[in-house]
Amino acid sequence: MKTMIIAHRGASRSAPENTMPAFELAYEMGAQAIETDVHLTKDQVPVLIHDETVKRTTNGKGSVKDLTFKELETLDAGSWFDPSFSGARILSLDAFLQWAKDKPLHLNIELKNNKIDYPRLEEIAYEHVAHCQLLHRTIFSTFNPDSVKRLNRYKGEVEIAYLTSRERHLLKKAAELNVDALHIKYSQLKPGLAAACHDQGLALRIYTVNRPSRLVRCFKENCDAVITDVPRDALQCLQQFST
Repeated sequence: MKTMIIAHRGASRSAPENTMPAFELAYEMGAQAIETDVHLTKDQVPVLIHDETVKRTTNGKGSVKDLTFKELETLDAGSWFDPSFSGARILSLDAFLQWAKDKPLHLNIELKNNKIDYPRLEEIAYEHVAHCQLLHRTIFSTFNPDSVKRLNRYKGEVEIAYLTSRERHLLKKAAELNVDALHIKYSQLKPGLAAACHDQGLALRIYTVNRPSRLVRCFKENCDAVITDVPRDALQCLQQFST
């Protein structure tokens, strides 16, 4: 099995995370999948941004949940990274899906509801992905166990993954939550874990893996995917490992 390379928030080492330049660059680099983060605006529009507030990655301020999509669209989401990306905007989930629809990309949509448990986020995100007919190549992931349980109503239609950085009893928790995959922090990767997951019909994906030595370890362990800020480097590393 060949490990899939998933671009973390796009090619986020080379372009401002979760923006169209980062996604386009990841696609050009050859990433097989893109990971992105979804919050809900005040007017219930799912948007792509990692943080609960816009302060770090835009020229604005305030919480995503307290701003309308129209207000978010006016913000510059690129200049903080580099002046050459001035004018990059916060994207709606729908705009991202429309861009990805005709490309051979898998999508990892992380629902950012571990700090703010947005009402109906699972349902809203599902409806958008279903409308674009992309369920068959989408993974919904979340750190929130209650959100996982709500996602289970879509079991069999879309892949569901539990995200964790601290869970010790990974296989037990996966069985309890009835998920299709585990997305774990690199430090949680133990020898034989991927094989144990596969024995239980689970996919194992590792985040956020950038160093060549760590990438190679994931490849050797036969992990299903690595989530990385540097998709070009990861692909080159995988090519060298496979030859």
